Amino acid sequence: MSDEPRSGIPESTGRHAVVIGGGLAGTTAALALADAGVRVTLLEGRPRLGGLAFSFRRDGLTVDNGQHVYLRCCTAYRWFLDRIEGTALAPIQNRLDVPVVDLAKPEGRRLGRLRRDALPVPLHLGRSLATYPHLSLADRARVGRAALALKGLDLADPALDAQNFGDWLTAHGQSARAVEALWDLVGVATLNAVAGDSSLALAAMVFKTGLLSDPGAADIGWAHVPLGDLHDRLARKALDSAGVRTEVRTRVTSISPEDNGGWSVEVPGETLRADAVVLAVPQREAYDLLPAGALDDPERLLEIGTAPILNVHVVYDRKVLDVPFLTALGTPVQWVFDRTEASGLTEGQYLAVSQSAAHEEIDAPVAALRERYLPELERLLPAARGATVRDFFVTRERTATFAPTPGVGRLRPGARTKASGLYLAGAWTATGWPATMESAVRSGVSAADAALGALGRPRPRRLFAVEEAAYCIVPGDNPRTPGQEPEDPGIPLRGGTR
Repeated sequence: MSDEPRSGIPESTGRHAVVIGGGLAGTTAALALADAGVRVTLLEGRPRLGGLAFSFRRDGLTVDNGQHVYLRCCTAYRWFLDRIEGTALAPIQNRLDVPVVDLAKPEGRRLGRLRRDALPVPLHLGRSLATYPHLSLADRARVGRAALALKGLDLADPALDAQNFGDWLTAHGQSARAVEALWDLVGVATLNAVAGDSSLALAAMVFKTGLLSDPGAADIGWAHVPLGDLHDRLARKALDSAGVRTEVRTRVTSISPEDNGGWSVEVPGETLRADAVVLAVPQREAYDLLPAGALDDPERLLEIGTAPILNVHVVYDRKVLDVPFLTALGTPVQWVFDRTEASGLTEGQYLAVSQSAAHEEIDAPVAALRERYLPELERLLPAARGATVRDFFVTRERTATFAPTPGVGRLRPGARTKASGLYLAGAWTATGWPATMESAVRSGVSAADAALGALGRPRPRRLFAVEEAAYCIVPGDNPRTPGQEPEDPGIPLRGGTR
């Protein structure tokens, strides 16, 4: 018989957990703990929930800080959407279909598509690859062979983490053009790094899971409403319904163990006492809050690099893009999304240009970015050439994700720490996924699972079940006792993407 009531807030066990951080990881952990009958307090320093996937108001429009998408294979994020009753607001396309415009050809603008057919893997992408105009016949054949080799990699092999994806592609016959027109087209958006800067383990996970696991795995979903409607408004409604005490604008100053085995969490003007604490904040913030002895080598958190994402926002006086999104080659522009309806714009069109791995431009002045990107959008979208630009602005996430560099896997800690009752969550922890919404939710589930086990509470029936076969444990890291479930979810995608 389930421990959950049919309706209402689960009966409290008297146990109290404090979750620090109200991004997707922290919100997930708080919901999971509350669904199991644990009394939960969620603390967030910002004035809103949602972490790095949020919205803000500008001149009457509701603007996302950047475009975030997910894939059908992002099962944890899809569970999260369902849990907060937001699935209908972020639908998935019926079938993968990505327009790819090449501006580098001498003959001018050329359109191709990456789409799937209703056929088993790998035939589902066969026709698309065979007719993809942005690669030569020889390149298409070599891509197919490399894909089969990638499919054969063992994602549980820790040696993959130390290898460079770019070198692996070169060793498997991939030309610079193939890397640009296919591998980086997907990889930069999901990993936030070019192939040469990416761990083979993470890149292989992305391509195997998203493109080589199930025919529909890479179908793309995105919010048709502002992200704040999902990750703040609906998430807070779900937290309230579960009985979670949610405090925003509340920054934790310290956490420390107590003699009775509990924890003390300090915030301005209040001391909270808890039986368990989930630290769901970025790695550098976690480093500052971790008590001595919580990790064998806490300095490794500071070795986890970060990577930026730049978003260029343009409001035109007329419609210039007639598809929901597209991606491009032969131009600095990477991905362009139509955010008109979601923003509340009633006249003209609002486009968001998402630029991953934007190390060289993240600090560029707005005027310089305007001079660079408006002509490129005119090249890409002929209808923009006669349009008036009503607004142009940028949003910058300098530490948008952890950098997926070779060797990063050994730096990412699991959910459990050496301090009893203290757990870690965040897309940067050892989920086996790159820094995506999917990774964040999975980490929250892992932290909640670990805490529930220690608190003696059964797992709530409706909590997302991380596949046992999807665990990726680096040998020697986070040892566990016989019979104990592994703690770090990983391998079954950039949830997706950011």
